[in-house]
Formats: sequence, C-alpha cells, structure tokens
Amino acid sequence: MTEAERPVLIPPGGARRVLLHSCCAPCSGEVMEAMLASGIDYTIFFYNPNIHPRREYDLRKDENIRFAEKHGVPFVDADYDKDEWFRRAKGMEWEPERGARCTMCFDMRFDRTALYAHEHGFPVMTSCLGISRWKNMAQINDSGHRAAKPYEGLSYWDFNWRKGGGAARMIEISKREEFYQQEYCGCAYSLRDTNQHRREQGREPIRIGELYYKEDPK
Repeated sequence: MTEAERPVLIPPGGARRVLLHSCCAPCSGEVMEAMLASGIDYTIFFYNPNIHPRREYDLRKDENIRFAEKHGVPFVDADYDKDEWFRRAKGMEWEPERGARCTMCFDMRFDRTALYAHEHGFPVMTSCLGISRWKNMAQINDSGHRAAKPYEGLSYWDFNWRKGGGAARMIEISKREEFYQQEYCGCAYSLRDTNQHRREQGREPIRIGELYYKEDPK
C-alpha cells in the first residue's frame, strides 16, 4: 500500500487531537506515519516502567525520540517509575506472557496515559502496543477502555493497527530507519523467560544493544 492508498483515519468522535502511548519506535513507527498521513494532531506519551534493565529502557526511548523528532511530533518523556512497577508485579513473577502480570502492566501504563490526557485536554488516547503479533489485542484494548472510562470526554481508540498491511509496514519502517530491534517484551521476567527458552534451544542469551533492523539486500 502506498501513501496515496492509505485510508483516512478518523478517531472516535471525529477528534483531531490524540495522545499516543508508545512502547518503542518499531511498534509506533507505522502508527505514527498512519496518523500523520491522515492529518491527525498527536503527541507521543512514553511511560514504560516495565522495561528492564535501564540500558534497554534508554535504547528504546532514545530510538522513539529520534523518530519523533524526525517527524516533528511532540514527545512526552514520563517518569521511569520502575520501583512501583516491581511492587505491583509482586506475586506475579511466574505468570505466563499475556497473563495477569501483563494485564497489570497495561493497566499501570494506560492509567498514567489517561491521567495525562485528561489533564492536558486530549479527547482521545490510543496505543501502538496492539500492533505486535505477540500481544493479545483484546487484553490491551480492555485495559485502554478501563483507563479512559473514569474521565468524562476521554475515549480510548481501539483501532486495529495490524490490519490493512499495518503489521508489514511496521517491519518495513523499522528496516528503513534501522531501529534498534528488541528481542523480548521488555520486563525483567520476560527477559528471564526468553533467555531460558534460548538456553533450551542451545542459543546464546540476549545481548542488549547489539541487534538492529537492516534493509533487505537488493
């Protein structure tokens, strides 16, 4: 799909101003370019206290800032707040991916996003989290709607960013921009479980900061 063929996106209620919760540049790249193509005025809200360790967090955030600056998109760098995340995750350390710990994590991040949207006059919030095929889209959307519900006049936009070639364009953009390619969801327990799976397959553990997307050779 070319830029000219992109459908015009219309947020809930026809709003033209959106707060986009972003977890990283690879996941947000397609969402950002899709909203720009539709003339939507949006701001990125980066609040991801789950990402561990700090080096991984900084790599993901810095890539997101780089891409936002390239497009002239405002970027809100929220608190890391990792101690509170670990406090909330207590007792859920061995929950599987997509389980109760992930729901807690989405709720925590979206609650802060919704509060910022309410305090700064955004009528709509959304997230790029659901574009990843590794995520449960219904789980993410449920958290988004729960977070927005307490605030009158705030809606959560549960658009399916994967459809219409969105998931493929996410990879294309990542290769074009040579984004940092993270190899696990983000939290300490995801890193632990991914490395355990690698050991069982006889593979090397994740080396943070080494893998980047590359354009396919012509």
